[in-house]
Amino acid sequence: MSETMKQQIELTAADGHKFDAYMAGPAGKPKGGLVVIQEIFGVNPHIRSVCDGFAADGYLCVSPALFDRTERKVELGYDPDGVARGRELRSKVSWEQVMLDMAASVEAASAAGKVGTVGYCWGGSISFLCATRLPVQASVVYYGGQIVPFKDEAANAPLLMHFGEADKGIPLSDVDQIRKAQPQAAIHIYPADHGFNCDARGSYEPTSARIARERTMAFFTQHIG
Repeated sequence: MSETMKQQIELTAADGHKFDAYMAGPAGKPKGGLVVIQEIFGVNPHIRSVCDGFAADGYLCVSPALFDRTERKVELGYDPDGVARGRELRSKVSWEQVMLDMAASVEAASAAGKVGTVGYCWGGSISFLCATRLPVQASVVYYGGQIVPFKDEAANAPLLMHFGEADKGIPLSDVDQIRKAQPQAAIHIYPADHGFNCDARGSYEPTSARIARERTMAFFTQHIG
C-alpha cells in the first residue's frame, strides 16, 4: 500500500456535457488507469473508498458521476429510499449518454497508460459495455444485472465477471446465457448475494469480496500492469 493523491475533477463528454469525477492515484508513477463505475447510489463514500484502494495498489482511478446529466452531487445510502431514488435516477440516463461519459473517463484515465474498467451493480453492466464499445484493455464486472440484452456484442477486451449465487436480481440462468455468449470471459460464482463486495451493505460477504478482489487484481496486473 502506498500514499495516494485524491481530487475532484471535471470532465467533458463528446456532446459537451460537463460532469464531475473523483480521481485517486498513487503518489508515484501509476501502473495504469482504472475507471471505477458507480452503483445506482452515486459516487458515494463507498465508491470513493474503492478508488482509494486501487490507487493504493498503484493505479490512477477515475470514477465519473454518471447521474450528473439529471442531478448533480448524488450520494445515496443503501436503505429502501436510496434504492428507489437510485433506480429513478438511473431510468433518466440513457445507455448512449452513459457511454459518452465513460469514453471521456477512459480518455482521462489513459494519461496513466493502459486502461481497465471495473463496475459494480449498474456499473457492472456498464463495464461490460466498455469492453464491447470502448478502447479499453480489460473490464471487470461485479454483478451486472443488465448485461443479457447486450450479451451478443463482441468484446474487444478481456472480461472478468463476479456473480453471487443468491442474487435474486441476476438468476444463474442469466449468468449461463452470458457464459454461452462470451465463452472467452472468466466468470466466477460466489456463495453470496447481490452487492457482496460493498461493506456498507447488509449483503456484504467478506470472504467472497476478498477472493473476488484478489482475482481482480491478478487480472489487472496481467492486462494493465
